[in-house]
Amino acid sequence: MNILTKVILTCLLGAITLTSVRAQKKGFAFGIKGGVNLSKLSMGDVFTTRYDDSGNPYLGYDGKEVKDNLKKSFDTRTGFAGGIYARFGKVLFIQPEVLLSTKGGSFDIVKTDGDAPVTETVKVKYSNIDVPLLIGIKGGPIRFLAGPVTSFRIGDNQKLADAFRYYTSDLSNSLSEATFGYQLGVGLDLGSISIDVRKEGSFTNLATFELNGVPASGSSTVRQKINSWQVTLGLKLF
Repeated sequence: MNILTKVILTCLLGAITLTSVRAQKKGFAFGIKGGVNLSKLSMGDVFTTRYDDSGNPYLGYDGKEVKDNLKKSFDTRTGFAGGIYARFGKVLFIQPEVLLSTKGGSFDIVKTDGDAPVTETVKVKYSNIDVPLLIGIKGGPIRFLAGPVTSFRIGDNQKLADAFRYYTSDLSNSLSEATFGYQLGVGLDLGSISIDVRKEGSFTNLATFELNGVPASGSSTVRQKINSWQVTLGLKLF
């Protein structure tokens, strides 16, 4: 399923839901929100032997093959999220949002220096425009909501590309410009103030590329995803 198909399906889902919401007693809210993202990269372990331009493995001083390992990290990185939201409906509602969001994480590159392993930690931060389209149900001050989110990448700190360039010569199509995921969570409305806690996951990869050379074990394809928790505070303007 290509990106255009996914966008069309997302728009259709929103149109169908909006039609059902309008059948209820009219309700509308518009406001601003901001908070934090707590995110972590996931990429698995990829174990590969490094090769030179002639296809020969690099050798340590003792004649051993030099091997590298890309490893996921369990470190959590903190970013921010902020933007606007609208809500259509009272009990059953649809809530589109547009947020400027930063997310990130870290992963380890384990290299062999001679016969000694050397670990380098790469810390990454992404900047996105996130567009969640959430469907929810409200009872009293409590809201439950879930739906798809489209993220348009607008920048990163280049550390990711620098690290991946060591493993592949073709980065032109490896870093995704747009990704698709989901959000689900719970919200609390206290007058004009709202608090939301959400889990966000990825359907598509942030980065995908084939390793140079033949891996000693594991997969030859690196696929990187990100998972986040988001906590935000909102203010209803009208």
